[in-house]
Amino acid sequence: MSSLLNISLSYNSLSGSLPMDICYANLKLKELNLSSNHLSGKVPTGLGQCIKLQGISLSYNDFTGSIPSGIGNLVELQSLSLQNNSLTGEIPQSLFNISSLRFLNLEINNLEGEISSFSHCRELQVLKLSINQFTGGIPKALGSLSDLEELYLGYNKLTGSIPRDIGNLSKLEKIYLSTNSLIGSIPTSFGNLKALKFLQLGSNNLTGTIPEDIFNISKLQTLALAQNHLSGGLPSSIGTWLPDLEGLFIGGNEFSGTIPVSISNMSKLIRLHISDNYFTGNVPKDLSNLRKIEVLNLAGNQLTDEHLTSEVGFLTSLTNCKFLRTLWIDYNPLRGTLPNSLGNLSVALESFTASACHFRGTIPIGIGNLTNLIWLDLGANDLTGSIPTTLGQLQKLQRLYIAGNRIQGSIPNDLCHLKNLGYLHLSSNKFLRDLLVLSLSSNFLTGNLPPEVGNMKSITTLDLSKNLISGYIPRRMGELQNLVNLSLSQNKLHGSIPVEFGDLLSLESMDLSQKNLSGTIPKSLEALIYLKHLNVSFNKLQGEIPNGGPFVNFTAESFIFNEALCGAPHFQVIACDKNNHTQSWKTKSFILKYILLPVGSTVTLVAFIVMWIRRRDNTEIPAPIDSWLPGAHEKISQQQLLYATNDFEFQGALRSFDSECEVMQGICHRNLIRIITCCSNLDFKALVLEYMPKGSLDKWLYSHNYFLDLFQRLNIMIDVASALEYLHHDYSSLVVHCDLKPSNVLLDNNMVAHVADFGIARLLTETESMQQTKTLGTIGYMAPEYGSDGIVSTKGDVYSYGILLMEVFARKKPMDEMFTRDVTLKTWVESLSSSVIEVVDANLLRRDDEDLATKLSYLSSLMALALACTADSPEERINMKDMVVELKKIKIKLLM
Repeated sequence: MSSLLNISLSYNSLSGSLPMDICYANLKLKELNLSSNHLSGKVPTGLGQCIKLQGISLSYNDFTGSIPSGIGNLVELQSLSLQNNSLTGEIPQSLFNISSLRFLNLEINNLEGEISSFSHCRELQVLKLSINQFTGGIPKALGSLSDLEELYLGYNKLTGSIPRDIGNLSKLEKIYLSTNSLIGSIPTSFGNLKALKFLQLGSNNLTGTIPEDIFNISKLQTLALAQNHLSGGLPSSIGTWLPDLEGLFIGGNEFSGTIPVSISNMSKLIRLHISDNYFTGNVPKDLSNLRKIEVLNLAGNQLTDEHLTSEVGFLTSLTNCKFLRTLWIDYNPLRGTLPNSLGNLSVALESFTASACHFRGTIPIGIGNLTNLIWLDLGANDLTGSIPTTLGQLQKLQRLYIAGNRIQGSIPNDLCHLKNLGYLHLSSNKFLRDLLVLSLSSNFLTGNLPPEVGNMKSITTLDLSKNLISGYIPRRMGELQNLVNLSLSQNKLHGSIPVEFGDLLSLESMDLSQKNLSGTIPKSLEALIYLKHLNVSFNKLQGEIPNGGPFVNFTAESFIFNEALCGAPHFQVIACDKNNHTQSWKTKSFILKYILLPVGSTVTLVAFIVMWIRRRDNTEIPAPIDSWLPGAHEKISQQQLLYATNDFEFQGALRSFDSECEVMQGICHRNLIRIITCCSNLDFKALVLEYMPKGSLDKWLYSHNYFLDLFQRLNIMIDVASALEYLHHDYSSLVVHCDLKPSNVLLDNNMVAHVADFGIARLLTETESMQQTKTLGTIGYMAPEYGSDGIVSTKGDVYSYGILLMEVFARKKPMDEMFTRDVTLKTWVESLSSSVIEVVDANLLRRDDEDLATKLSYLSSLMALALACTADSPEERINMKDMVVELKKIKIKLLM
């Protein structure tokens, strides 16, 4: 091996550490490339003895510790790449003395300290130090590196001003200084950088104007200055001076003046972001010349539109932009009406936001032609008329905001066919007055029911079940004289049932179950002579159940599991004591709560343990699932299921029963929920699963008085990853879960995680992907290819796992209110990847923690893994086998 010149073993699955004396038998080694493996430990200190080394690449591994100072002895070294590891400490001073060095990449580590002068590295062409923890200023001596072509210092903690000397680097093509704390103005000397193609200075505290000479750099392709305090205007000839510009990002500044008409001459422009400034005047109609434009963001300015007719003219002109995917014009006083030609915009359009633009008139029916639309926001305008039925053609639509207008009429049934719709905002309009049916069940609606609900005089069906609505039930609901069907079940409502409900004389069905209602059942309900179905179970009601009117036909199922109801024998409650009502109820409530329930629970628990032991000891070959019902397993009634599952969703069980059985019958893994038995008859089917006494991960993350420490969270995520590894790689058929989220991760008494809810799982027997037409999963956790194309694959589960991993350690739901428009949980984590302390749950860390730096290092690794799971391209995502390996490595390090 002594004559070995080149070691290149990149993109394998090598693990373990490198020997410290790696150069002992390889003194002639010139090239060492071990990138993109799973190597760990420290970078060998003996590398400095390979004096012939010209290139070192150890990037994309798990190396820790500091950079060996001995590397500074490699006088022939030309390229050093250590990016994407977990290296700490400062850059060794000896490294700055390697005169032969041309390429240095230390990005995505945890390096710190000040950046020293590279003045001795005269041949340096590429310097990449982004996404670390470097502090101090940018060295002026960088201006002496005459061969420098690329400078990356973004996502650090650099302060001070930008040295004007950098403007002397005539070969410089790329400058990335974004996301630091730089102050001062942009050096005028930057106008001398005639080779410059990319200038990224966003997210700093820069002030002043853009030097005019920068607009004369004809080779410039990207100018990104967003999120600073820059002011002034854009030169009128910008479109002539920058013919190669592909991206202009100046949003979040203090620019003013008009949008230069010459921008329309930038034939190569793909992205134009000028939002949140003070631009005024008309939007140029010639923007239609931007034939390659994909993203146009004009939001948050004072722009207007010059139109001869009432229609907004520039929108019509944009129909020539066939690649347009994002169009944001909200919060501009554009006025006028939306043209029907809006439907002729690019079929590629995915997001159109036009809220608070003072638009009037109707919603154009042509908008239904935009079949790839995912986000549509027309809120806070003065739109009238009705909701066009053509919106039902937008099958990919996930967010629809039409709140704050004067729309009336009925809500089209076509909206009910939008299977991907997750957010529907229709508040503050006028169409509810003539509404006959309003069904918003099974969404994420929050807040209180407004008293104005009593204005819906014509409504016959109101279904708001299975949401997150809180507060009291408005008394004015008693004014809905035409109401036939009412369902408010499975919300967070509390208080009493309004006495005014006795005025709902047309009511035939009322479901108020599974809330926190208290007080008594109003005797006024006896007047509801048409009432055939009543469900007030699972509340905290007490007192006498009325026995007149429709109550003579109701059974015990309508009232089960309340606090202290009494009444007639057929309701299966204790009789009311008319003489000593108060004291009697206190006594009986005490007996029920503190004697009967504990005894009953104990008996039930013993029965389940016995059943479990028998099931465990049964060594017979499993029978087909249908044969389980009459024989060896306990028969469980629908009433028992109602109690055990908190009103289990029976219709859902029917729909998914076959796939549930198919998946669950053969699966056996410590981190997957175990099936106990099945229940089935002609119109009812259900699975009975192993009870998890510690509840869901969602409860432990977000409920009061529950807490998981760093080690517990890591163990849980290892358990979940192990379950997915089994489903994806070790089970006889590929299984895709499709709906991984905290509520589907359950914990046993030992806090071992078990993945649950295979009701929507899919078996993939031949390939790793399929196309799904029915919506599965949960918004926020679904992979982008599933949301857009319905592609179901194991890589979709990997994406969901990545989002879950971020959520568990950040304690932030992907649909948290802080995530709006272009900021998601993923992009938020990405933007703060260099400052993980700002991402993770504050309860996990303390500033005075002795191991704070170590914990931050491991948490940074976890977030990096999460980002590896959520790559936009499915092919680039890590698989679950490798994920389990990486997580266990981190666990071992935590235990050391």
